[in-house]
Amino acid sequence: MTISRRKLIEPQITPFYHVINRCVRRAYLCGDDPYNGKNYQHRRGWIVNKIKQLAAVFCIDVCAYTVMSNHYHLVLKIDTEQQQKLTPEEVISRWLQLFNGHPIAVDFLKEGQIAADKQQALSKLVAEWQQRLGSISWFMRCLNEEIARKANKEDQCKGAFWEGRFKSQALLDEQALLSCMMYVDLNPIRAGVTSSLDQSDFTSIQQRIREYHQAKVSRSSKLPPSANHFQLLPFVGAEHQAKTAGINFAFTDYLELIDWTGRCIRNDKKGFIGSNQPKILQQLGITADAWLEHSEQFMERYANVSGKWSQMCAFKKRIGGQWCKGKSASHQLHPN
Repeated sequence: MTISRRKLIEPQITPFYHVINRCVRRAYLCGDDPYNGKNYQHRRGWIVNKIKQLAAVFCIDVCAYTVMSNHYHLVLKIDTEQQQKLTPEEVISRWLQLFNGHPIAVDFLKEGQIAADKQQALSKLVAEWQQRLGSISWFMRCLNEEIARKANKEDQCKGAFWEGRFKSQALLDEQALLSCMMYVDLNPIRAGVTSSLDQSDFTSIQQRIREYHQAKVSRSSKLPPSANHFQLLPFVGAEHQAKTAGINFAFTDYLELIDWTGRCIRNDKKGFIGSNQPKILQQLGITADAWLEHSEQFMERYANVSGKWSQMCAFKKRIGGQWCKGKSASHQLHPN
Protein backbone atom coordinates (compact mmCIF):
# COMPACT_ATOMS: atom_id res chain seq x y z
CA MET A 1 0.00 0.00 0.00
CA THR A 2 1.31 3.45 -0.94
CA ILE A 3 2.30 5.66 2.01
CA SER A 4 1.48 9.38 1.78
CA ARG A 5 4.35 11.84 1.59
CA ARG A 6 3.00 13.59 4.67
CA LYS A 7 3.87 10.48 6.68
CA LEU A 8 7.20 9.86 4.93
CA ILE A 9 8.55 13.26 5.97
CA GLU A 10 8.74 13.53 9.77
CA PRO A 11 10.96 16.44 10.92
CA GLN A 12 10.52 15.33 14.54
CA ILE A 13 12.35 12.08 13.71
CA THR A 14 14.97 13.40 11.29
CA PRO A 15 15.47 16.73 9.46
CA PHE A 16 17.46 15.11 6.61
CA TYR A 17 15.84 13.79 3.41
CA HIS A 18 16.97 12.61 0.00
CA VAL A 19 14.55 13.54 -2.79
CA ILE A 20 14.62 12.67 -6.45
CA ASN A 21 12.53 13.63 -9.46
CA ARG A 22 12.64 12.34 -13.03
CA CYS A 23 11.50 13.75 -16.34
CA VAL A 24 8.43 12.13 -17.85
CA ARG A 25 9.27 8.80 -19.50
CA ARG A 26 12.83 9.46 -18.23
CA ALA A 27 13.42 11.38 -21.46
CA TYR A 28 16.49 13.60 -21.76
CA LEU A 29 14.53 16.82 -21.44
CA CYS A 30 17.42 18.53 -19.60
CA GLY A 31 20.23 17.28 -21.82
CA ASP A 32 20.85 15.94 -25.35
CA ASP A 33 17.56 14.51 -26.58
CA PRO A 34 18.42 11.66 -28.99
CA TYR A 35 14.93 11.70 -30.51
CA ASN A 36 14.84 15.26 -31.81
CA GLY A 37 18.54 16.07 -31.75
CA LYS A 38 18.07 19.13 -29.55
CA ASN A 39 20.18 20.10 -26.56
CA TYR A 40 18.40 21.23 -23.39
CA GLN A 41 21.47 21.53 -21.16
CA HIS A 42 20.53 25.08 -20.14
CA ARG A 43 17.53 23.69 -18.25
CA ARG A 44 19.90 22.14 -15.73
CA GLY A 45 21.01 25.69 -14.96
CA TRP A 46 17.34 26.66 -14.50
CA ILE A 47 16.97 23.94 -11.87
CA VAL A 48 20.13 24.89 -9.95
CA ASN A 49 19.20 28.58 -9.95
CA LYS A 50 15.69 27.80 -8.71
CA ILE A 51 17.07 25.56 -5.96
CA LYS A 52 19.26 28.43 -4.79
CA GLN A 53 16.37 30.89 -4.85
CA LEU A 54 14.10 28.55 -2.86
CA ALA A 55 16.80 27.77 -0.30
CA ALA A 56 17.01 31.48 0.49
CA VAL A 57 13.23 31.66 1.03
CA PHE A 58 12.35 28.35 2.71
CA CYS A 59 13.65 27.21 6.10
CA ILE A 60 15.31 24.31 4.29
CA ASP A 61 19.06 23.85 3.83
CA VAL A 62 20.63 22.13 0.84
CA CYS A 63 23.27 19.55 1.75
CA ALA A 64 23.87 18.20 -1.76
CA TYR A 65 22.42 18.39 -5.25
CA THR A 66 23.05 16.94 -8.70
CA VAL A 67 21.12 17.78 -11.85
CA MET A 68 21.45 15.20 -14.62
CA SER A 69 19.98 15.09 -18.13
CA ASN A 70 16.73 13.37 -17.15
CA HIS A 71 16.53 13.61 -13.33
CA TYR A 72 17.89 15.42 -10.31
CA HIS A 73 18.78 14.59 -6.71
CA LEU A 74 18.62 16.76 -3.59
CA VAL A 75 19.67 16.13 -0.01
CA LEU A 76 17.74 18.57 2.18
CA LYS A 77 17.62 19.50 5.85
CA ILE A 78 14.49 21.03 7.39
CA ASP A 79 15.51 23.84 9.77
CA THR A 80 12.59 23.71 12.21
CA GLU A 81 14.37 26.03 14.66
CA GLN A 82 14.64 28.79 12.09
CA GLN A 83 11.07 28.15 10.95
CA GLN A 84 9.69 28.57 14.47
CA LYS A 85 11.64 31.78 15.07
CA LEU A 86 10.24 33.61 12.02
CA THR A 87 8.31 36.77 12.85
CA PRO A 88 5.02 37.48 11.02
CA GLU A 89 6.84 40.14 8.98
CA GLU A 90 9.53 37.66 7.95
CA VAL A 91 6.97 35.00 7.05
CA ILE A 92 5.01 37.39 4.82
CA SER A 93 8.15 38.85 3.24
CA ARG A 94 9.48 35.41 2.35
CA TRP A 95 6.14 34.16 1.01
CA LEU A 96 5.70 37.21 -1.21
CA GLN A 97 8.95 36.33 -2.97
CA LEU A 98 7.17 33.29 -4.38
CA PHE A 99 3.47 34.10 -4.59
CA ASN A 100 1.10 37.02 -4.78
CA GLY A 101 0.11 37.84 -1.22
CA HIS A 102 -3.30 38.17 0.35
CA PRO A 103 -4.33 41.88 0.53
CA ILE A 104 -4.48 41.75 4.33
CA ALA A 105 -0.89 40.45 4.52
CA VAL A 106 0.34 43.00 1.97
CA ASP A 107 -1.28 45.86 3.91
CA PHE A 108 0.23 44.61 7.17
CA LEU A 109 3.69 44.49 5.62
CA LYS A 110 3.33 48.05 4.32
CA GLU A 111 1.71 49.62 7.38
CA GLY A 112 3.19 47.48 10.15
CA GLN A 113 -0.23 47.00 11.72
CA ILE A 114 -3.74 45.85 10.84
CA ALA A 115 -7.28 46.55 11.98
CA ALA A 116 -8.52 44.44 14.89
CA ASP A 117 -11.26 42.80 12.83
CA LYS A 118 -8.65 41.51 10.36
CA GLN A 119 -6.16 40.24 12.93
CA GLN A 120 -7.60 36.74 13.11
CA ALA A 121 -7.48 36.31 9.34
CA LEU A 122 -3.90 37.59 9.29
CA SER A 123 -2.84 35.19 12.06
CA LYS A 124 -4.35 32.27 10.16
CA LEU A 125 -2.51 33.23 6.97
CA VAL A 126 0.82 33.66 8.75
CA ALA A 127 0.49 30.30 10.53
CA GLU A 128 -0.31 28.54 7.24
CA TRP A 129 2.57 30.17 5.35
CA GLN A 130 5.01 29.57 8.20
CA GLN A 131 4.17 25.87 8.14
CA ARG A 132 4.69 25.75 4.38
CA LEU A 133 8.11 27.47 4.62
CA GLY A 134 9.38 24.36 6.40
CA SER A 135 7.70 21.89 4.05
CA ILE A 136 9.72 19.85 1.56
CA SER A 137 6.50 19.20 -0.38
CA TRP A 138 6.02 22.94 -0.94
CA PHE A 139 9.73 23.38 -1.73
CA MET A 140 9.49 20.70 -4.42
CA ARG A 141 6.18 22.03 -5.72
CA CYS A 142 7.67 25.50 -6.25
CA LEU A 143 10.72 23.99 -7.95
CA ASN A 144 8.96 21.55 -10.27
CA GLU A 145 6.06 23.75 -11.35
CA GLU A 146 8.24 26.64 -12.52
CA ILE A 147 10.67 24.40 -14.43
CA ALA A 148 7.77 22.57 -16.10
CA ARG A 149 6.10 25.84 -17.14
CA LYS A 150 9.33 27.26 -18.59
CA ALA A 151 10.15 24.05 -20.47
CA ASN A 152 6.64 23.69 -21.91
CA LYS A 153 6.68 27.33 -22.99
CA GLU A 154 10.03 26.81 -24.68
CA ASP A 155 8.77 23.66 -26.43
CA GLN A 156 5.41 25.27 -27.23
CA CYS A 157 3.54 22.31 -25.80
CA LYS A 158 1.37 21.24 -22.87
CA GLY A 159 1.38 18.26 -20.57
CA ALA A 160 3.50 16.67 -17.85
CA PHE A 161 7.21 17.45 -17.69
CA TRP A 162 7.96 15.40 -14.54
CA GLU A 163 6.83 11.80 -14.14
CA GLY A 164 5.42 12.59 -10.68
CA ARG A 165 5.80 14.87 -7.68
CA PHE A 166 8.95 13.41 -6.12
CA LYS A 167 10.27 10.40 -4.22
CA SER A 168 11.86 10.77 -0.79
CA GLN A 169 14.11 8.84 1.58
CA ALA A 170 14.47 9.71 5.26
CA LEU A 171 18.12 9.77 6.43
CA LEU A 172 18.12 8.83 10.09
CA ASP A 173 21.78 9.27 11.09
CA GLU A 174 25.22 10.52 10.05
CA GLN A 175 26.18 7.35 8.18
CA ALA A 176 23.02 7.49 6.08
CA LEU A 177 23.51 11.20 5.40
CA LEU A 178 27.16 10.77 4.42
CA SER A 179 26.46 7.78 2.18
CA CYS A 180 23.55 9.49 0.45
CA MET A 181 25.47 12.74 -0.13
CA MET A 182 28.30 10.72 -1.64
CA TYR A 183 25.84 8.89 -3.88
CA VAL A 184 24.38 12.20 -5.07
CA ASP A 185 27.70 14.00 -5.58
CA LEU A 186 29.18 11.10 -7.57
CA ASN A 187 26.20 10.73 -9.91
CA PRO A 188 27.94 12.24 -12.98
CA ILE A 189 31.08 10.16 -12.45
CA ARG A 190 29.06 6.99 -11.92
CA ALA A 191 27.13 7.71 -15.14
CA GLY A 192 30.36 8.28 -17.08
CA VAL A 193 29.50 11.92 -17.85
CA THR A 194 32.81 13.12 -16.38
CA SER A 195 35.82 11.67 -14.59
CA SER A 196 36.65 14.74 -12.49
CA LEU A 197 34.88 16.18 -9.45
CA ASP A 198 35.69 19.78 -10.32
CA GLN A 199 34.32 19.21 -13.83
CA SER A 200 31.03 17.75 -12.56
CA ASP A 201 28.75 20.55 -13.69
CA PHE A 202 25.49 21.30 -11.88
CA THR A 203 26.59 19.50 -8.71
CA SER A 204 27.09 20.57 -5.12
CA ILE A 205 30.56 19.00 -4.95
CA GLN A 206 31.76 21.25 -7.77
CA GLN A 207 30.36 24.27 -5.94
CA ARG A 208 31.95 23.21 -2.64
CA ILE A 209 35.37 22.65 -4.24
CA ARG A 210 35.32 26.06 -5.93
CA GLU A 211 34.23 27.81 -2.73
CA TYR A 212 36.91 25.93 -0.76
CA HIS A 213 39.65 27.13 -3.13
CA GLN A 214 38.24 30.68 -3.18
CA ALA A 215 38.30 30.73 0.63
CA LYS A 216 41.95 29.61 0.65
CA VAL A 217 42.86 32.38 -1.81
CA SER A 218 40.98 34.95 0.26
CA ARG A 219 42.81 33.88 3.42
CA SER A 220 46.24 33.93 1.79
CA SER A 221 45.67 37.34 0.19
CA LYS A 222 43.85 38.65 3.29
CA LEU A 223 40.90 39.70 1.16
CA PRO A 224 37.35 39.52 2.54
CA PRO A 225 35.41 36.55 1.16
CA SER A 226 32.95 37.42 -1.56
CA ALA A 227 29.32 37.63 -0.47
CA ASN A 228 27.32 34.63 -1.61
CA HIS A 229 23.54 34.76 -1.53
CA PHE A 230 23.28 30.97 -1.45
CA GLN A 231 25.32 28.71 0.79
CA LEU A 232 25.18 24.95 1.05
CA LEU A 233 24.82 23.54 4.55
CA PRO A 234 28.43 23.71 5.81
CA PHE A 235 30.64 20.96 7.15
CA VAL A 236 31.37 21.78 10.79
CA GLY A 237 33.23 18.69 11.99
CA ALA A 238 36.54 20.54 12.30
CA GLU A 239 35.08 23.69 13.83
CA HIS A 240 34.22 24.72 17.37
CA GLN A 241 31.83 22.31 19.06
CA ALA A 242 29.40 25.14 19.89
CA LYS A 243 28.59 25.41 16.17
CA THR A 244 26.12 22.59 15.62
CA ALA A 245 24.14 23.80 12.61
CA GLY A 246 25.89 21.83 9.93
CA ILE A 247 27.19 18.47 8.72
CA ASN A 248 29.21 16.81 11.46
CA PHE A 249 32.30 16.02 9.37
CA ALA A 250 35.27 18.09 8.23
CA PHE A 251 35.06 19.06 4.55
CA THR A 252 38.70 18.04 3.97
CA ASP A 253 37.84 14.54 5.20
CA TYR A 254 34.73 14.44 3.00
CA LEU A 255 36.79 15.61 0.01
CA GLU A 256 39.34 12.87 0.67
CA LEU A 257 36.57 10.28 0.88
CA ILE A 258 34.72 11.37 -2.26
CA ASP A 259 37.96 11.63 -4.26
CA TRP A 260 38.95 8.10 -3.17
CA THR A 261 35.46 6.75 -3.89
CA GLY A 262 35.27 8.45 -7.29
CA ARG A 263 38.59 6.93 -8.37
CA CYS A 264 37.40 3.46 -7.35
CA ILE A 265 34.13 3.57 -9.30
CA ARG A 266 35.44 5.13 -12.52
CA ASN A 267 35.07 2.91 -15.57
CA ASP A 268 38.82 2.91 -16.22
CA LYS A 269 39.50 1.97 -12.58
CA LYS A 270 36.93 -0.80 -12.05
CA GLY A 271 37.97 -3.29 -9.41
CA PHE A 272 40.65 -1.06 -7.93
CA ILE A 273 40.50 -0.29 -4.21
CA GLY A 274 43.28 1.78 -2.69
CA SER A 275 45.16 0.29 0.25
CA ASN A 276 44.82 3.39 2.41
CA GLN A 277 41.20 3.92 3.38
CA PRO A 278 40.02 7.51 4.01
CA LYS A 279 39.88 8.80 7.57
CA ILE A 280 36.07 8.83 7.77
CA LEU A 281 35.76 5.14 6.87
CA GLN A 282 38.34 4.23 9.50
CA GLN A 283 36.44 6.24 12.14
CA LEU A 284 33.09 4.67 11.27
CA GLY A 285 34.51 1.17 10.81
CA ILE A 286 32.89 0.74 7.38
CA THR A 287 34.69 -1.63 5.00
CA ALA A 288 35.81 -0.39 1.60
CA ASP A 289 33.64 -2.91 -0.29
CA ALA A 290 30.50 -1.95 1.67
CA TRP A 291 31.14 1.74 1.14
CA LEU A 292 31.66 1.38 -2.61
CA GLU A 293 28.46 -0.66 -2.91
CA HIS A 294 26.56 2.16 -1.19
CA SER A 295 28.14 4.84 -3.36
CA GLU A 296 26.90 3.03 -6.46
CA GLN A 297 23.61 1.47 -5.30
CA PHE A 298 22.23 3.65 -2.50
CA MET A 299 18.82 4.04 -4.18
CA GLU A 300 18.52 0.32 -4.85
CA ARG A 301 19.57 -0.81 -1.39
CA TYR A 302 16.92 1.16 0.51
CA ALA A 303 13.31 2.18 -0.03
CA ASN A 304 12.11 5.35 1.72
CA VAL A 305 14.35 5.28 4.80
CA SER A 306 18.02 4.67 5.57
CA GLY A 307 19.84 4.46 8.89
CA LYS A 308 20.48 2.04 11.75
CA TRP A 309 18.27 -1.01 11.31
CA SER A 310 16.39 -0.65 14.59
CA GLN A 311 15.65 3.01 13.79
CA MET A 312 14.55 2.11 10.27
CA CYS A 313 12.06 -0.42 11.64
CA ALA A 314 10.76 2.09 14.19
CA PHE A 315 10.34 4.74 11.46
CA LYS A 316 8.50 2.28 9.21
CA LYS A 317 6.22 1.21 12.03
CA ARG A 318 5.40 4.83 12.88
CA ILE A 319 4.32 5.66 9.32
CA GLY A 320 2.24 2.50 9.05
CA GLY A 321 4.45 0.40 6.81
CA GLN A 322 4.54 -3.40 7.05
CA TRP A 323 7.93 -4.13 5.50
CA CYS A 324 11.33 -2.44 5.60
CA LYS A 325 13.97 -2.82 2.88
CA GLY A 326 17.72 -2.65 3.50
CA LYS A 327 18.57 -4.80 6.53
CA SER A 328 21.89 -6.16 5.23
CA ALA A 329 22.84 -2.78 3.78
CA SER A 330 22.13 -1.07 7.09
CA HIS A 331 24.30 -3.56 8.99
CA GLN A 332 27.15 -2.87 6.56
CA LEU A 333 26.82 0.87 7.07
CA HIS A 334 26.60 0.48 10.87
CA PRO A 335 29.08 -2.30 11.69
CA ASN A 336 29.29 -1.30 15.36
